[in-house]
Amino acid sequence: MVAAASSRPASSPSSTSARRPYESFGGGGFALRPGQSMVFTAPVGWSGRIWGRTECNFDQAGNGSCATGSCGSALKCGASGATPASLAEFTLATTDFYDVSLVDGFNLPMVVRPLNGQGNCSAAGCDGDLRQDCPSELAVKVNGRTVACRSACDVFDTDQYCCRGLYGNPSTCQPTFYSKKFKAACPTAYSYAYDDPTSIFTCSNADYTITFCSNRKQSVCSYHNNRLICSGSSKSWAIMSTLISALLFTFLVLRLQFSV
Repeated sequence: MVAAASSRPASSPSSTSARRPYESFGGGGFALRPGQSMVFTAPVGWSGRIWGRTECNFDQAGNGSCATGSCGSALKCGASGATPASLAEFTLATTDFYDVSLVDGFNLPMVVRPLNGQGNCSAAGCDGDLRQDCPSELAVKVNGRTVACRSACDVFDTDQYCCRGLYGNPSTCQPTFYSKKFKAACPTAYSYAYDDPTSIFTCSNADYTITFCSNRKQSVCSYHNNRLICSGSSKSWAIMSTLISALLFTFLVLRLQFSV
């Protein structure tokens, strides 16, 4: 597995790495083997997102491509990836806001869990695999296999599905047939733009784990002395190759799990 990182400032434009902050995250790209954990630190006051890229193939020079979540032909991303992609989103402040969003589509399960935080600090994300039940009109296929599920906005580009125009507010933009399918598979992830009540979470003074291909039966993890320690592991489906892309976040632990 390989990973990439890029970032952008939110409320605070200054930090020790304000010019190219993604350099703190493996230079914008790094390898992450099955079962491996990576730990990164980001300044408070930054916001960003994390996502995975799947079906990737890169050469030794870092040139290649991915079937989903691609940010061009480079291993080391400096910008956001292509849709569809499951996104973990963070805004870091005195109180952190975080969520997992499927507004841009779904390409793999993802769960965010706060560690040692104060406040609500609920787990956010999608441990169901929407690709298994993706409507055919939304499906992205490679060699006959569904590798991702596009959003209805991406496919149909209407105001109703994209929550814009007359539908650009919470009163008029309501769940649709497609967003309800996403929500059924991923109850604590954003299924459309105004899906706030059950999808955005807060926590303070926390570290965070972002687990790909996870399930809610996973044993509890803890973070001590720059190490992630989990009392057990869950079983989930395998990915031939996955590329994780990141925008700036605080203590974030990336952990990929595979079935045995």
